[in-house]
Amino acid sequence: MSNPSAISFVMKRPWLQKWLEPLASWYSNAAGYRQMGLRADDLIPEESDSVQLALKRLPPKEAYDRVFRLRRAFQCSVSHRLLPKEEWTKPEEDLPYLSKIIKDIEAEINEREDLETMIVTKRAQNAKSAAH
Repeated sequence: MSNPSAISFVMKRPWLQKWLEPLASWYSNAAGYRQMGLRADDLIPEESDSVQLALKRLPPKEAYDRVFRLRRAFQCSVSHRLLPKEEWTKPEEDLPYLSKIIKDIEAEINEREDLETMIVTKRAQNAKSAAH
């Protein structure tokens, strides 16, 4: 999930964000996943340990909805058809639900690694007595 991203660069510059927004919207629609009823986070590969853990942390309803969307999209793919237009994922419905959890898990993993590799050293006695 830790792919390089230019989002922070773009978000800090409102003029650039305004300029790229139509392009991003066009690209999302051209990608075709919305026409199959999927959301962007449904496309995240599940091979990573952090993604597997994030999937386990999903609320039951969100996990059920995700499985439903994936199965429906698979059926559309097998039958070579798109969903009817009223069943497409709307842009306002295409909100991240998994990537937030993945970022939290990666932060936890990094913090755990930092704590495990931390070296604790005692202060020298001389420095302690000099302070008195």
